[in-house]
Amino acid sequence: HLLDIKVRGNSVIERIWAEHAPTPFLSLIIDDCIQTGRDYHDGGARYNTSYIQGVGLGTITDALTALKYQVFDGGGVEMGELLAALERDFAEEDERLRLTLLERTPKYGNDDDYADGVMQEVFEAYFQAVDGRPNTKGGRYHVNLLPTTVHVYFGSVVGATPDGRRAARPLSEGISPVQGADRKGPTAVLKSAAKMDHARTGGTLLNQKLTPGLLDTEEGMQKWVHLVRSYFRMDGHHVQFNVVDAETLRAAQEDPDQYRDLIVRVAGYSDYFCDLGRTLQDEIIARTEHGDI
Repeated sequence: HLLDIKVRGNSVIERIWAEHAPTPFLSLIIDDCIQTGRDYHDGGARYNTSYIQGVGLGTITDALTALKYQVFDGGGVEMGELLAALERDFAEEDERLRLTLLERTPKYGNDDDYADGVMQEVFEAYFQAVDGRPNTKGGRYHVNLLPTTVHVYFGSVVGATPDGRRAARPLSEGISPVQGADRKGPTAVLKSAAKMDHARTGGTLLNQKLTPGLLDTEEGMQKWVHLVRSYFRMDGHHVQFNVVDAETLRAAQEDPDQYRDLIVRVAGYSDYFCDLGRTLQDEIIARTEHGDI
């Protein structure tokens, strides 16, 4: 239902671009636009694919995993109890339940087949709902998971979720695990993420944060090289790293003038840490900090 609404909205936007905001220079350098005599936005290009971004894969996976594990598979949580806690945004009396959801539930990003199996089901449902739908340019819709920073805004308008996340907090970014939920090291994260069929997407985005000390030695550098190569051998698509510790990032928040040259990988792009909004800064700090490979 929501994807039907999304595609109808996209169709209107595509026609606005084609009819009211043509791009003649871009069309000059894109194959076939000159030959067809049509603007890039009006189906002139050789390839006219449209993508619908997936956002918050880790959050929805952990939320559905919590429901499955704690409610339906005998974890001892009643659905009514959980719904009431979500409505209250995990008030003080719900803290025991929230900690159960956070600490005693399988999580995506730990090479746990229970949670990762839910991720695979979520991905398959998303793919089947999107892939192959026609757009207005003579092409088709496909999926990708390259949502850059929208996880912060989307999180701000999403209520509490069954994984223990409180309302308005950022969602997980890209295909990364929920911030702090990956506790078995970077290799486990890559093995979880590789269980998705990346070849059926237009791209995926995985972030990891490593401590600087990990890469201080030649041995550490070689481990990092093997980590990246292993992910690609498992048919992963894209992984990017922040090599910085949370202590440095917090210091930059307190005294930004001393850290004006500090650049971080956000989600699909790099930026000066001190130029980011506080919510996005906090989200980067909250990402799991891996000190070993």
